[in-house]
Amino acid sequence: MSTTLAPAAALESAASAAGLTIASIEPGTDFAGVPTTRATLVLATDSGASQQKNTLTLELSESFNAADPKFAPELATFFAEAAQRLRSPRADVYLTLHGLPLSFGKFAWPFHASTSGADTYVVHGEITLEDGRDTQLHAKIAAALTQTFATVVSALEQPFAEGFIINAVRKTLDQGQLELVKSGNRQPVPVTTRYYSMKQQRFIFNDTTAEQRHHFLAGKVFWLSHILGNGAPIWIADPRDAQYLNTTVDELRANAADLQKQGLIAIEGDRASATDALRANEPKYRAEVDEALAFIKPSFNEDMRSGHTNM
Repeated sequence: MSTTLAPAAALESAASAAGLTIASIEPGTDFAGVPTTRATLVLATDSGASQQKNTLTLELSESFNAADPKFAPELATFFAEAAQRLRSPRADVYLTLHGLPLSFGKFAWPFHASTSGADTYVVHGEITLEDGRDTQLHAKIAAALTQTFATVVSALEQPFAEGFIINAVRKTLDQGQLELVKSGNRQPVPVTTRYYSMKQQRFIFNDTTAEQRHHFLAGKVFWLSHILGNGAPIWIADPRDAQYLNTTVDELRANAADLQKQGLIAIEGDRASATDALRANEPKYRAEVDEALAFIKPSFNEDMRSGHTNM
């Protein structure tokens, strides 16, 4: 029997509690052609607008029972955080430690078993450079989750995995193991237990200093608020950023307060926008993007390219 109707009611209830509206629920298919349910999320305050400001897509297996009480806490957290992101101009954009603003889209949830024979679960998606210049630089990615790692996830569905997948992609870029191109093949993103502490039962991606977090938050406000958001304030206490930077949301708030004291950002609640002082740093931030793109571009041994090898 189809479970589409019961999850739809449960999803609508959880979304409403977070101040969201499900603008539409449509049938879809995953990578293997298995039926899915695709829901478009908007802020309740935007749902009646003739032109919606911001949307996020939630895709679940048609067989996933969103009404199961064991999933309720994590679904509530997912919707609450989605509502906060939707209050920012670009809910789909995240910054890397090297200063690359990236949108995450075209994900085909949920995970599917690897078709290459590997003992992994895979989700496909795409990241795109969002520097306001339409460079068309992007990367098609295949994030592969080991079976061991899969045991720590409540379900192989978007609400339970999207956060650490985004952080694994950012970490892989930090390591120079993904390239942004105008066209190209799908690139692998391994997601292993090296990103998860079984002892502490939490994800660990990067150990950062206060100085690094200051720089990250200033860059995030510059790109997401000033360049992409026409000055609209953005969320500076995102738990996904806290996980990525191995810190807490309270520490992010403290780091943002330091930036306000320096005159770089203006804060209201958990939201921040750029000041003239921060906007004046545009040459620096664009130079960082150029440096990051150079860093992730593959380099080749020129002797080997010319055939001069000792192999």
